[in-house]
Amino acid sequence: MNRRDFVQKSAVTGAAVAAAGALSAVPAEAASKKKPGKHEPKPRTWSFSILGTTDLHSHVFDWDYYTDAEYTDSKGNSVGVARLATLIKQQRAAKGKDRVLLVDAGDIIQGTSLAYYYARVDPITGGEGHKAPKHPMAIAMNAMKYDAAALGNHEFNYGIELLRKFEKSCDFPLLGANALDAKTLKPAFQPYTVKYIKVPGAPDIKVGILGLTNPGIAIWDKDNVAGKLAFTGLVEQAKKYVPRLRALGCDVVFLTDHSGLDGSSSWGDSLPYIENASNLVAQQVPGIDAILVGHTHVEVSSYTVTNEETGKDVVLSEPYCYGMRLTVFDFELELVRGQWKVTDVAAQTLNPNALEEDKEITKLLKADHELVVKYVNTPVGTCTEELSGAEACWKDEPIMDFIHEVQMKTVAAGLSAADAALPLISVAAPFSRTADIPAGDVTIRDIAGLYIYDNTLYGKKLTGAQLKDYLEYAAKYYALVPSGTAVDTATLTNANSFWDYMYDTAAGVSYDIDIAAAEGSRIKNLSYNGTAVAADQVFVVAVNNYRANGGSGYPHIATADIAYSSTNEIRQLMIDYVTTTGTLDPADFAALNWRLVQGSTPVF
Repeated sequence: MNRRDFVQKSAVTGAAVAAAGALSAVPAEAASKKKPGKHEPKPRTWSFSILGTTDLHSHVFDWDYYTDAEYTDSKGNSVGVARLATLIKQQRAAKGKDRVLLVDAGDIIQGTSLAYYYARVDPITGGEGHKAPKHPMAIAMNAMKYDAAALGNHEFNYGIELLRKFEKSCDFPLLGANALDAKTLKPAFQPYTVKYIKVPGAPDIKVGILGLTNPGIAIWDKDNVAGKLAFTGLVEQAKKYVPRLRALGCDVVFLTDHSGLDGSSSWGDSLPYIENASNLVAQQVPGIDAILVGHTHVEVSSYTVTNEETGKDVVLSEPYCYGMRLTVFDFELELVRGQWKVTDVAAQTLNPNALEEDKEITKLLKADHELVVKYVNTPVGTCTEELSGAEACWKDEPIMDFIHEVQMKTVAAGLSAADAALPLISVAAPFSRTADIPAGDVTIRDIAGLYIYDNTLYGKKLTGAQLKDYLEYAAKYYALVPSGTAVDTATLTNANSFWDYMYDTAAGVSYDIDIAAAEGSRIKNLSYNGTAVAADQVFVVAVNNYRANGGSGYPHIATADIAYSSTNEIRQLMIDYVTTTGTLDPADFAALNWRLVQGSTPVF
C-alpha cells in the first residue's frame, strides 16, 4: 500500500492572476440572472486547466530506436515527452502556472528500447556492484511537475518490484482505485489525490483526482500479479470513490482512466469486467466532471456522455499515444454561496510537433538516451538475406518463421519426456509491418523492431478441434472477399477491429484460409506432416504469455494445460538465437505452410 497521504495540497499561490487568461468573464447564463441584492456577495468566477497525457510508453525524445533515426510517420507526428514539455510550459505561461494541473492516464514504463534497458539491462531495481539508476520517465515527469498518473496495464509487465521502485522515484502518486491487494481487497495503490487551486479572496478550489486502471491486467500479466493483486471494474470502484471525493468537499471530480470509451472488451467472457469502460463510468456514476481516457491509442479530442442519473454532461478526452498529443481540459467555475460550482468544461487536443524539444529534459536525459542508442546498435550476428515484415499480414514470410523457429526450439528444449512426444507447433502475430532485418550485420534493434513487446513464452496443449477453433478465430482478421473478386491488401486486413497484434499465424501445421468463406468456416486442409489433423489429436502450442493468458479473446488457450513456461522475453530469446548461431539464414527455418485462398484458388 502506498503510504502517501491521499490528500496532497498543491503549491498554488494565485500569483498569476494578471497572466493571460487569468480571470474569466462571467458566463452568459450567470450574467442573465437576476442581479444580487444589497447584502448578497457578487458572484465570482474562476478558471483553471488540467493537461492530460496518456500511453507515453517511455518515449522521451522524438526518436525511433528500431530505425535508429528521428520518428517519422505519414501524418507528420512527433513523439516524446521532451517536445510535450515545451507545450506544457507554454500552457502554464499563458494560463498561469498556478491554474494548471498535469495528469497522465497510464502506460508509462514499457514500450521502447529505453524502457527495456532500464527494466532488464540496467534495471532500476539494482544489480550487483553498482548503484541502481533512476528511471528516465520518473526523471522527466518529475521535471515536468506531474500531479498524478493512473496505472496502466503495461506498468505491470516487468513485475511488481520494478513498478514499486518506479513509484518511489516519482514525485507524484500513481493512482489505481481498482488495483487491490489480493488477500485483503484493500487498495494496493493510492486511489485518489486532492489538489487545491488558490483563489485570492475566495475559498480554494478543491480538485479530486481519481485513478482507475484496466481489469485486463489480471489476464495479461497473470504471471506477475496472480495471488498478489486483484483488479475490479472501473464502474464499481468509481461508484465507491466518487461519492467519497464529494464528501471530502471536492468542487471538481476528475478521473484519469486507463480504459477506452467504447464499452468493448478483448477478452470475451474471461473477466466479468469491461476493458474499455470510461464511457460507462461517465454514464453510470454521478458526480464526475471530466475524464482523461487512455489505453486504446486513439485521439478523441472531446467526447460528451450524459449521466443517466443526473442528466449532467461529462466531458471525456483521449490524447494520442507516445506524446503525440496533449489534452487540455478548461474548467469554468462560479462561486455560489461560498462554494465553487462547475459551470462549463471544454476539452481539446494540441499537437506539439512544431515545437522544439525542451532543453531541461534534453539535458537531464541525453546521456541515458545515448547509452540506449549504443546498446540497440550492438551487432549480434549476420543475416544471409533481407527479411521484411511488409507483407507478413497476408503472406507466409520468412521473417515470421524466424519467430516461430525460436519459439519452437525453446519450448522443445524445456518439455518433459511425455510432452516431448507430442507434435509441437507455434503461433505468433505480425506485430510490425515496418520490421526489417537487413542482409549483413544484425543488431539488437533489428530484432527488437520485429518483436516489439516484452512477452514471455508458454507451451500450452490444444486438441486438433481446439486448434482449428483457434485458427478460425484468427481468420476473422480478414475481410470477406468473394471468389472472382480482386483482393486489395489495403482493405483485406483488420476486419472486425482485429488489429495486427491480435492476429496469429501458425507454423508446424499446414492450412489454407478461405477469405471467400464465411467466418467460422475459413480454415481448410488443416494438416500435420501431410496428414489431416484429427479432432482429438493433442498438440503443444508455443505461444506468448499475453495470448496464453487470454489476451485478444482466443478460444481455449487461456484454460489449456501448461506444458512449458518461461520468464525470458521472446525478444531476448531471438537475440540469443542469432548470437549463438552467428548467422540468421532463412534456409534453416523458412517454410510455406499457410496461404490465403478464394475457394481453391490461391490469392498470392
